[in-house]
Amino acid sequence: MEYKILGKTGLKISRLGFGGIPIQKIDAEGTKRLIGDLINEGVNFIDTARGYTVSEEYLGYALEGVRDRFVLATKSMARTKEAMAKDIDISLNNLRTNYIDLYQVHNPGAADLEKVIAEGGALEALLEAKAAGKIGHIGITLHSVELFKNALDLPWVETIMFPYNIVETQGEELIALCAEKNIGFICMKPLAGGAIEDAEIAIRFIVSNPAVTVVIPGMADAAEIAQNVSATSNTSPLNAEEQKKIADIKESLGTNFCRRCNYCQPCTAGINISGVFLFEGYYSRYDLKDWALSRYSSMPKTASDCIDCGVCETRCPYNLPIRDMLKRAAEVMGK
Repeated sequence: MEYKILGKTGLKISRLGFGGIPIQKIDAEGTKRLIGDLINEGVNFIDTARGYTVSEEYLGYALEGVRDRFVLATKSMARTKEAMAKDIDISLNNLRTNYIDLYQVHNPGAADLEKVIAEGGALEALLEAKAAGKIGHIGITLHSVELFKNALDLPWVETIMFPYNIVETQGEELIALCAEKNIGFICMKPLAGGAIEDAEIAIRFIVSNPAVTVVIPGMADAAEIAQNVSATSNTSPLNAEEQKKIADIKESLGTNFCRRCNYCQPCTAGINISGVFLFEGYYSRYDLKDWALSRYSSMPKTASDCIDCGVCETRCPYNLPIRDMLKRAAEVMGK
């Protein structure tokens, strides 16, 4: 396992980190087994969030007795001082620890960021928690290129988390600037929210960029951990065959695709929007038509149930034309 310094935090972390979203699909004991697998593979960076339902709690249980083996990061969508202070204490309790190495402002929009840094904003709570030793460092997670640019000049930002993968390279120049400014760069959405099926080539593409400090795919079992460790450890240059695979993936996915971040939810009509696009993708791109149709047909609400309200589009950080995409999905899937 390769280790890098996480920017100005000075923390030494594994190039491959553990994304805590999929923990929601398993249980506390399963999480404990995963933590053992991470230790065995040399992975020492864990990222979770207040918003990932039971993720913090399961990790807290699983980390008992081995907390000091990991650099632990979490995040909150709180925007005010009071709400952030409350969330920090909840995170500490859930994670069963007296300190969190990295606490991040979770996906603020432009107006949210102004609120965070204003008087009485969340930043005040973060700075006070840092002074009190509750947290070690402060970072931010973003989806907007414009906000990424702005964050590079914020003196309190020690790390930036942003999507970066084969089909989402819009932040590449800014990732290079992170390295220049000694800001740790945390790569999220390495598989484009599951849209990229070939995890090995996806991870290989990311770690070929030396400005990426750590990549944090979600992992739910030992096989996924081993596969991602293998891909991260392969530091040889991308060969012609791999470059061809990357080009094919780019052509297949384009840019108008769902990353399954679920910020669009809840749907007014009760549609599992990312689920619709997931099954449509399996049907259209991966030659799993029968399986995809079977799973899609079992959904309580399908794409044709869209009432065209557009609320989902106001929440999407990628500005996707979700209503049009749902109409296309209804045509492809038959309802």
